[in-house]
This record gives sequence, structure tokens and C-alpha cells, in this order.
Amino acid sequence: MSKLRVLYVASEINPFLQTSEVADFVRKLPQAMQERGMEIRILVPRFGIINERKNRLHEVVRLSGINIAVGDEEKPLIIKVASIPNAKLQVYFIDNEDYFHRKSVFHDKEDNFYEDNDERAIFFCKGVIETVRKLGWAPDVVHCNDWITSFIPLYLKTTYKNDPLFKNTKTVFTIYNNFFSHKFKGDIMDKVKMMDIEDNMLGNLKSADFEGFIKLGVEFSDAVIVAGENKKLEGLFKKIKEKKVENFGNDENSTESYYNLYNELMG
Repeated sequence: MSKLRVLYVASEINPFLQTSEVADFVRKLPQAMQERGMEIRILVPRFGIINERKNRLHEVVRLSGINIAVGDEEKPLIIKVASIPNAKLQVYFIDNEDYFHRKSVFHDKEDNFYEDNDERAIFFCKGVIETVRKLGWAPDVVHCNDWITSFIPLYLKTTYKNDPLFKNTKTVFTIYNNFFSHKFKGDIMDKVKMMDIEDNMLGNLKSADFEGFIKLGVEFSDAVIVAGENKKLEGLFKKIKEKKVENFGNDENSTESYYNLYNELMG
């Protein structure tokens, strides 16, 4: 039996960047799965506060050079890579000068949420899929973490559904309480659209806010997880009746739960 291939996608990972619990989770779980015999890839944004020299990031020229469309604009995709110290894991970084060279993550110096965080999420999600295509690596499971990855399940179920690399791919979407109160501009649905995506598929995104992102990710993913106890999100899940939502912790027992979940999805 061939190794199960799991792609982890997230906003951050230790030791390169940590602003929330996502970074620890995405550091520990992939290594635990690799130790159980799975083949792992990890993709995160290359936010400007990540020190390239200190962390030994270098550009992967053969993967870079694609242009990613966000609305009417096209932006060049740069891919960088670094290894996690003391672990046999590589991390691929999605980079673009316009979106990721700021010296902060999602908020400016006045703590205002960036107006173009929607575009940054779209670019990141499309960039992840195109990078995997360039790698020629077919993931069995794509494990998406947090709101910035919300569009990946949608794209894999529509635009890329006939791509041989993704035809059997299942998606897991883990939700964290990284809530934001910002409401994006009305053209977000036009920016998100790609081939084979109809207006009625984006109904959950009409609110153009955190809840809209989460609902869209939930709608198109094959399994939904809430990381740890989270009362703030309970109200949201009462509105999502069509999906079974699991609640896994971040301890040793959750490793077993994720291992079993991945195998069940492919079963």
C-alpha cells in the first residue's frame, strides 16, 4: 500500500512565525503523521516579518514564475522553501511582493485589518494549488487550517475537479477562533470566481466577513474540525446543519483522531 499523502495549508507555522495556536498545531501534527509513515508537504504565506536569512529561506526557481489572477489583475507567484530544524520536514512559502512584504501579518500599525486581506487569501489559495501542480505531487488529503485557506475546498471541488492530481483528493477544514470583525467590499465574489464556479455556489460569501469565509470552507470540505473548545463558534455551527463538525483537541489523543480521519476519508 502506498503512503498516504497529506498537504497541510495554514497561515503560519513554528518556528518561522507564531501569532496564534495555528502555528503550534501545524508544527506538531505533520511531524506526527510523518512518523506514522505518511508523506507530508506544508505550505504557508511568506509574511514580511519572517526573517529569510535567519530561517534560511531560498527561492525555488523551478516552481516560481506563475502569474495568479485575483479579479482583473495578475500577480507573480514566488515560491521559497526552508527546513524545520531538528525535523525532516520542508516548508514551502507562497510569496508575492504586493501581498506579503509588509512587516506585519493581517493588521497595519494602527491595528486596522488590511482591506486587501481577501485578495491575499485568494492569491494564497490559488498559489497553493498551482504550486502543488508544479510539484506534480498528488495529495490524498489537503488539510486546510483557518479562514485564509477557505477557498481551497471550493477550488478543488470546481475549477480543479478534473485535474488528475486532485481527482481523488479529500479536504479537511480546521477552524480556529481567529475572528475578525472586518467586512470586505462587495466585489469579493467576483475576485473569488474561477472556471466552473457559479454565483449560487458563493451564497455563503455574500456576508463578505469571517463567518462567510468559514461557511464557504465548511460547505465544500469533506470533513470539518473545530480546534479545541470554542464557545464563540458554537453559534455559527448551529447554522451549519448539513455537515458533521468534529471537535479535536491538540493533545496526543487528537493525533490518533486525525490519523484515523485521514484513513477513513480515503477508505
